Amino acid sequence: MREIHIAAAQFEARDADKAYNFSRIEALARQAADQGAEIVAFHECCIPGYTFLQDLSREEIEALAEPVPGGESTERLERLAREFGVALLAGLVEIADGKLYNTYVAVEPARGFVTRFRKLHAFISPHISWGDRIEVFDLCGIRCAILICYDNNLVENPRIAALKGAEVVFAPHVTCGLPSPMPGRGTIDRKLWEDRQRDPVPLRMEFEGPKGRGWLMRWLPARAYENGLYYVFTNPVGVDYDTVKTGGAMVLDPFGEIIAESHALGDDVVVGLCTPEKIEIAGGRRYLRARRPDLYEKLVEPLPPGQQPEVNPGWRLRMKDE
Repeated sequence: MREIHIAAAQFEARDADKAYNFSRIEALARQAADQGAEIVAFHECCIPGYTFLQDLSREEIEALAEPVPGGESTERLERLAREFGVALLAGLVEIADGKLYNTYVAVEPARGFVTRFRKLHAFISPHISWGDRIEVFDLCGIRCAILICYDNNLVENPRIAALKGAEVVFAPHVTCGLPSPMPGRGTIDRKLWEDRQRDPVPLRMEFEGPKGRGWLMRWLPARAYENGLYYVFTNPVGVDYDTVKTGGAMVLDPFGEIIAESHALGDDVVVGLCTPEKIEIAGGRRYLRARRPDLYEKLVEPLPPGQQPEVNPGWRLRMKDE
C-alpha cells in the first residue's frame, strides 16, 4: 500500500432521477478533488436510487438498468474521472445476460473502467440476482475490495477480502433509520428532516443515536479492526423513498478508528489520509496469520439439501410481525 487520500461522500438521491443524482456526484467529486482526494466513493445504487426498487416490476427495473461496462452511466463516470483526475466508485443497476444486479462500478482517470462488483446478498427486489465472487483489484496503486451493504454483515466476506490481499474495503450502503426488532432502532420522523434547518438538534440526536451512528458503531469499526483493513463507508442522507437515511460517511483505519467522518445533516464529502504503516502493525493482520483453518470445516460445510441462503433484514422481520 502507499499513502493516499480517500473520500467518502453522502447525498440525498432522487428516485429514478439519474440526471440529478449525477449532478450531486459531479459536485461532490469536484469538492473532494479540491481537497486532495485521489479516490471518491459514493453510496449503493446512488445513480438510479435504491429503496424504491422494492415496489417496481421487473420491466420497470430493466428500464433503469444498464450494461457495465459500456453503459451510459459508466461512461459518464469515466469522463468525470478524467476531468477531475480522481478515481470514482458509484452504484447502479446492471443488466447482463438477462439478469439484473445491484452493481458497484470503479473507474480511474487513465484506465477508465477498472472493475464492477455485484452485491452478494441482494434482497431489495426478487428480480435482482446475487453476485458470486469477492475480488481484489488495484485502484490508484492500492489493493481494494468492494462489499455492498448487507455483504458486510457476514464476517466471512471482509475476512476473505483480507486474505486475498485487500488493503481497503469500499462499503457502499443504504441503511439506518429502518424498522427493526433491536432496542432503540426504528424509522426517523420525516418532519425532523424537513425542519432540520429550523431545529437541527432533534434530527442530530436521531442520526447519532441507535437508529444511525450508534448502530454502526456496534459492528463497523470491528470489520476494519479484526481484518487490519481501511474501511470506506458511504450512505445516503435524507429522504430515501419511504425512510430517512442518516449519512455518516466515514473512513476508518485498520485499528477501527474513524479518521474522517461527516456529521452533516445534508450532502457532504470527507477525506481521510490512509497510510501503509497502520496496516503493517494492525492487530487484524496478526490475527490473519494466527488462523487455524483445520478447525473451520464447519464454515464451508454445504447447506442441507433443498436449503438456500436467505437474507432476512430486520426491517423485513418487523414488517412480517406487523
